Amino acid sequence: MSASAVALPGDPPGGRRAAAVWGIGVAVYFVAVTFRTSLGVAGLDAADRFDVNASALSTFSILQLLVYAGMQIPVGLMVDRLGTKKVLTIGVVLFTAGQLGFALSPSYGMALASRALLGCGDAMTFISVLRLGTRWFPARRGPLIGQVAALFGMAGNLVSTIVIARMLHGVGWTATFAGSAVAGVVVLVLLTLFLKDHPEGHEPPPAQHAGSAFVRKQIALSWQEPGTRLGLWVHFTTQFPAMVFLLLWGMPFLVEAQGLSRETAGTLLTLVVVTNMVVGLVYGQIIARHHAARVPLALGTVGTTALLWATTIAYPGDRAPMWLLITLCAVLGACGPASMIGFDFARPANPPERQGTASGIVNMGGFVASMTTLLAVGVLLDATGDNYRIAFSSVFVLEALGIAQILRLRARTVRRERERLVASRVEAVHVPA
Repeated sequence: MSASAVALPGDPPGGRRAAAVWGIGVAVYFVAVTFRTSLGVAGLDAADRFDVNASALSTFSILQLLVYAGMQIPVGLMVDRLGTKKVLTIGVVLFTAGQLGFALSPSYGMALASRALLGCGDAMTFISVLRLGTRWFPARRGPLIGQVAALFGMAGNLVSTIVIARMLHGVGWTATFAGSAVAGVVVLVLLTLFLKDHPEGHEPPPAQHAGSAFVRKQIALSWQEPGTRLGLWVHFTTQFPAMVFLLLWGMPFLVEAQGLSRETAGTLLTLVVVTNMVVGLVYGQIIARHHAARVPLALGTVGTTALLWATTIAYPGDRAPMWLLITLCAVLGACGPASMIGFDFARPANPPERQGTASGIVNMGGFVASMTTLLAVGVLLDATGDNYRIAFSSVFVLEALGIAQILRLRARTVRRERERLVASRVEAVHVPA
């Protein structure tokens, strides 16, 4: 039995109603990811539309991720205080307005503001969905529920790579982005009518808030747990290579550096998404059954990604062979599921009233790494005359930093989990029947 399975007493029963309510939250996250990643297939179109270079183009995604990362701890606190429904509602309104604004923006500056607004709303979705899962499903389902939520998020990415990419070249920029914003209105209606924060009989205890002192205490207590910090570094190290590839630089790299057509490049980006969805189910099942597999899976994914990334950019000649590009994209598909392992370290380390805050801290990791790499790649491309080999080498710096931190924190985290598990068993023995 894992520590997480005993750390949360009074587990909710789950069942069909839980799946239906949680499904609404997942639908919101699906739409948010669709909007978030829509720029990934429109990068070349955006460069032409706003007449910007690589650094300015990367600013779209950097600003979006900067807002997203900066919002994670505030959003975690909001979820702990206000509940899932209110936070998700605010998020939907913001990211829908951002997507619509991006469609109608006549200038680079207004388009930037729209992506920032989208990033702010997007930031409120995933942590809320994770919290919704812990309120409606038993703790032992946590790893699988988290991976399935991420899987549906990647399905949103699939919509971007297939549907939005084709719409762009069919109906044009404004119709594509404005039309997609309708999905935000649909999930807002579903959310308002049917979503509940928790099942009856499983109401959380009323939170005690004392202004800034409470906020500082929530953050400090979450950060003191080595599991929270390890979760952040796992998320930091595993997520960003695929995020950078899908969010912005994959399409230009495949088209400009590798000489592929947009259709072929789009197919390879789709492969990343499909592989992510398959691997997510596998990782979720493995971790649910074998908690000790978390660190090996995370480090194994990082090592394999680094190997394929290095082989691709260092391949002799001007272009890598198709088989290598296919292999790289398939391996990148494992990065998202591996990043979810970070939440499986933070979840058992924190009580229910700190789950939102702890999840926010963890979720910052990958997006800070993605934002940093997006900026580095853009700057290096401009400085080297579009040399992708040099620009893409920036990935290895962040991977080395993350691996060092994971190795430093893993033993302490495992020890704390064992201590918590023993204490829970002793408490269970002394509870009168």
